[in-house]
Amino acid sequence: MCNEQTSTPYVPQTGIDYPSDPSQKILPVGKIYHDFKFDATYPYLDDSFDYKYNRFLCYAGLWSFAFLLNRLLYGLRIHGRKNIRSNRKLFRSGAMAVCNHVYRWDALCVLDAIRYRTVKVPMFSGHFQGKDLWFLRSIGGIPIPEDRGGLAKFNEAFDEYHRRGEWILAYPEAARWDFYAPVRPFHTGVFNMAWKYNIPVVPLVISYRERKGLYKFFGKGPCVDITVGTPIIPSAEASRKPEVARLRDEAHAQMVRMAGWEGKNPWPSHLD
Repeated sequence: MCNEQTSTPYVPQTGIDYPSDPSQKILPVGKIYHDFKFDATYPYLDDSFDYKYNRFLCYAGLWSFAFLLNRLLYGLRIHGRKNIRSNRKLFRSGAMAVCNHVYRWDALCVLDAIRYRTVKVPMFSGHFQGKDLWFLRSIGGIPIPEDRGGLAKFNEAFDEYHRRGEWILAYPEAARWDFYAPVRPFHTGVFNMAWKYNIPVVPLVISYRERKGLYKFFGKGPCVDITVGTPIIPSAEASRKPEVARLRDEAHAQMVRMAGWEGKNPWPSHLD
C-alpha cells in the first residue's frame, strides 16, 4: 500500500488565476537565447563526451547541493519510498515515473524520491531555447519534436534509452501550474511509451503543507510533500488503446487518493 493523505488537502493561496483549460501553459517561455530546429537534425540521442561530462556535473550538483536546498526551501518530505525499494526487480529494464507538474523544482522531488536515479524527460521544445538550456539538457531533458522527421529520431533515441534501462520522467498534465493542488486531467501520449516499452508506471504526487516554524524564514509558497505510489504493470497481452487508457486512469486515481482529493478532485482522468 502507498501512503495516502486522509485529511482535507491543504490548498495554497497562490493568487494565480488558473485557466479553465487544464493544459494551457501559463508560464512564458521568455527570451530566446538558442535558435534550435527540433527536427531530424537535433541530437535526441547524445553520447558525446561533452554531454556526458555536463550530465555528470549536473547530477553531482544535485546530489551534493540541490536536494538539500530543496528540503531547506520547501521542507520536502518523502512518503512511500518503500514502493521503490520493494520493487527493484520490476525496474531492471527501467520504469516511467509520472508526477503532477506544480513547481520549478518538482523534478528534484521525483529524483530524490526514486533515490537519485538519472532520468530522461520528454519536454516542450520551447524551453530549450531559453536560459535554462544547460540544466534541461544535463538533467536528461529531451525536446518533443516539431515535425515527423524529428519524431522518428526522438523515437529512435528513446528506443535506445529503453535498451539501456533508463527511467523516464513524464508530466502527463503537460503544463506547469505553480502550487496548484488538485490533480488535472492527463494526456495519453506518455502512457503510450510505457505500453510500447512494457515498463512499470510509478505514480508520484506532490501535495502541500502550510509553511510554519523555521520554514517561514526560508523560501516562498507552501512546504511540499511527495508520495510514491505502487507500480502499475502493463499487460503484454492487452491491445494498445484500452491498456494505455487503463495505465492513465489508474495512475490518475492513485495520485488523487495519495494527495487527499478522492471524491473531491474537480477534474476527470482525461479530456480526450
